[in-house]
Amino acid sequence: MSGHSKWSTIKHKKAATDSKRGKVFTKIIKEITVAARVGGGDVEANPRLRTAVLSAKSVNMPQDNIQRAIKKGTGELEGANYEEIGYEGYGSGGVAILVEAVTDNKNRTVSELRTLFGKNGGNIGENGCVNWMFQRKGLIVVEAKGRDEDQFMELVLEAGADDLQNNENHFEIVTSMEHFHNVCIALEEKDVPTISAELAQIPDNTMEVDEKNARSILKLMDLLEDHDDVQKVYSNFDISDEVMAALDQES
Repeated sequence: MSGHSKWSTIKHKKAATDSKRGKVFTKIIKEITVAARVGGGDVEANPRLRTAVLSAKSVNMPQDNIQRAIKKGTGELEGANYEEIGYEGYGSGGVAILVEAVTDNKNRTVSELRTLFGKNGGNIGENGCVNWMFQRKGLIVVEAKGRDEDQFMELVLEAGADDLQNNENHFEIVTSMEHFHNVCIALEEKDVPTISAELAQIPDNTMEVDEKNARSILKLMDLLEDHDDVQKVYSNFDISDEVMAALDQES
């Protein structure tokens, strides 16, 4: 891929010290429930559900939680009636932002997200305003420690991956949607644990931002990710090492 958002690296760095495990579980449970409702409760026959279950396993979610979420989706257990919705907009400096949400109250969610954008230098745009800048790809993250990069790259490329990037302490594996599960299986067979495994929106190109805009964008992205209804947030911003170092000193 020609571009790769800095937000991906920052998220995984933040996740290493993030104690909001319950919120992570809640978001994955919502995705499992919707996936089961839309495509059925058979993990092998439902690719989206299979991906959601992989995400659940990557954060050590108990099997009972996974099964309950599937049964709520298929109607075997009573559960909330969630609706999927996407939002597109811009952050400070004109960077593109995609938000994927699952909600039981669309009007409440859009109102709250519009406020978050507006108070943090951004705005929600029309459908399609930035979506064209991204491609849906598989994104798998594993720890780099103790792994030979060349050997690991050979493993994932043979399984069908498009690319492997070394981002600080993590390897990020990018795949086509078609080969995503093949790569996941190859890692399982080699007993390689994943930090995360998901279908993500990867930007075709990135946009470098200065320190002022970076500070505003990171705050907005954090607030969006922390919103109960938001499942995923993607952006095309990039931050130079110098700017990142300056921001790290502030935190």
